[in-house]
Amino acid sequence: MSYEHEHARWIESHLEQRTGERRGRLERGHQEAERRFCQAVWWELRGHFDELHPEFEVLDWRGRSYFCDFAWLTKFVKLIIEIKGYGPHVRDMDRQKYCNELNRETFLAAMGYQVISFSYDDVVSRPEVCITLLRMFISRYQAIPSPVSLGTVMEREIVRLAYTLAQPLRPKDVEAHLNINHRTAVQCLQSLCTQGWLTPLAGAGGRHVVRYELMQDNLHRL
Repeated sequence: MSYEHEHARWIESHLEQRTGERRGRLERGHQEAERRFCQAVWWELRGHFDELHPEFEVLDWRGRSYFCDFAWLTKFVKLIIEIKGYGPHVRDMDRQKYCNELNRETFLAAMGYQVISFSYDDVVSRPEVCITLLRMFISRYQAIPSPVSLGTVMEREIVRLAYTLAQPLRPKDVEAHLNINHRTAVQCLQSLCTQGWLTPLAGAGGRHVVRYELMQDNLHRL
């Protein structure tokens, strides 16, 4: 099925389920920014719109209705996705609106939602960045076929650990994180070096490898 056909069918199915302001908000709110995200990011990554809800209504900390751009709702995660233009979300935002936005996002997190935002400029000009970051997030909950992927779950998790720690890894870091023995940890680290994800660093005297540093140009491969 083509994107145009599936997108139209998806929107129509949500319109049929809604009445009143919920229907009106979808008719008015799903415009250029949201459509670009659907086509250039979500469709390219997922190839379908299952479990994605456009103009999704939630309540804020004041009990007032708020319509998020998208909500991805599965058995494992409740994800709110916002597309934010520089004008309305930065340049034209006053202090009270800024406070309200932060309070709303914190409240949604307290209610079990995770909130991520993409800039409109990136959606339009650099959708591949949005795809990479969204793939990294979703892969925590659901496997996604990728033309370039790590060979094992352990190797993928080691790369994530390297990004999280933001410093060269020691074998004992990997052992503690994955609850594996020293030999297995070293084998995984060496495999990642061979694949170009890590580079080995020798200790004093340069005789033995003691740490493994993440190659910084690999983010797009995740």
